[in-house]
Amino acid sequence: MKRRVLEQLPLLQEHRALAYALSLLLCAIAWWIRWTLHSAFPPGFPYLTFFPAVILTSFLFGRGPGTLSALVCGLLAWYFFIPPMHTFDVSGRTLVAIGFYAFVVAVDISLIDAMQRAHQRTSRLAIEQRRLAERTELLFNELQHRVSNNIQMVGAMLSLQQRQVSDPIARMILTDASKKLQLIGRIQRQLYSTTGEQVPLDIFLRDLMTDLFAADDKPGIIHRIDAVPGIRLAPDAAIPLALIMAEGIANAMEHGFADRESGMVVVNLACRDGTTELCVIDDGAGLPPGFALDRSESLGLKLVASLARQVGAQLSIENRPTAGTILRLVLPDNGRQDEPTEAGG
Repeated sequence: MKRRVLEQLPLLQEHRALAYALSLLLCAIAWWIRWTLHSAFPPGFPYLTFFPAVILTSFLFGRGPGTLSALVCGLLAWYFFIPPMHTFDVSGRTLVAIGFYAFVVAVDISLIDAMQRAHQRTSRLAIEQRRLAERTELLFNELQHRVSNNIQMVGAMLSLQQRQVSDPIARMILTDASKKLQLIGRIQRQLYSTTGEQVPLDIFLRDLMTDLFAADDKPGIIHRIDAVPGIRLAPDAAIPLALIMAEGIANAMEHGFADRESGMVVVNLACRDGTTELCVIDDGAGLPPGFALDRSESLGLKLVASLARQVGAQLSIENRPTAGTILRLVLPDNGRQDEPTEAGG
């Protein structure tokens, strides 16, 4: 509120006649106070109530009304309160007093005018910065939207193309590539907020997990994410991490719950021993006998392993002691951008 009032100073810019009239009114009030309290003041203070009137007028209405106020107040003080009273006597002592008054009010008016001009420049600059920030945000959102749409469009074209392919293996490869491209498009769209700031991983992965399960046809599969809030990774680490999580969930749904309509998938994201750790845990059928990640022929698992190497992370997939599997990804902290502030779940 105070800032908005200051931004409007000086007042009455479009009604200068009213500003000058109010300035004369302040002069009259200053004169009336000085006249009423004349007997209470010691001799030699003719300008005591006129200085505040000049300062207040300059502050509220600007340099022009302030100058008029200084002139009128000076004349009133000279005529009524500088001996000999009720005359415009010109003597040495009178000229000294008037000169001192003129110097003080000139400094006051100049300083107030300079501060108001500086504040006006600052206000204009702030408005320009806000407009630039709004334009930048708009352009960023448009760029994110276009990039995501283009990626998903390529995925849709691959999906259309696979319908014309008769070879089952080729159809499967094109279908998988189409799904992954559309997933990358969703990740690209969700990674940043509308202000251009990167979304923390706990929110980003939770939204992504919700999207993944919304497209699944097994409503009996319960899903949950337990994540430390506030973790942020560089985009070249966050996107691979999201893809690995999505692949882990897809494998659990496709293989772990192939013959089941119910179960649970839990994603954990935490910081341990100077690393960021992502775990995708399910209580499904578990890994087949003799499974080894480095010998797997699955295209999805090969992609996951390649992404893990890309970000310098350690990746493992193993059976749980009870039932199901756990995919564990451990990233070094050199991809971290923000430390967590509190534990969450």
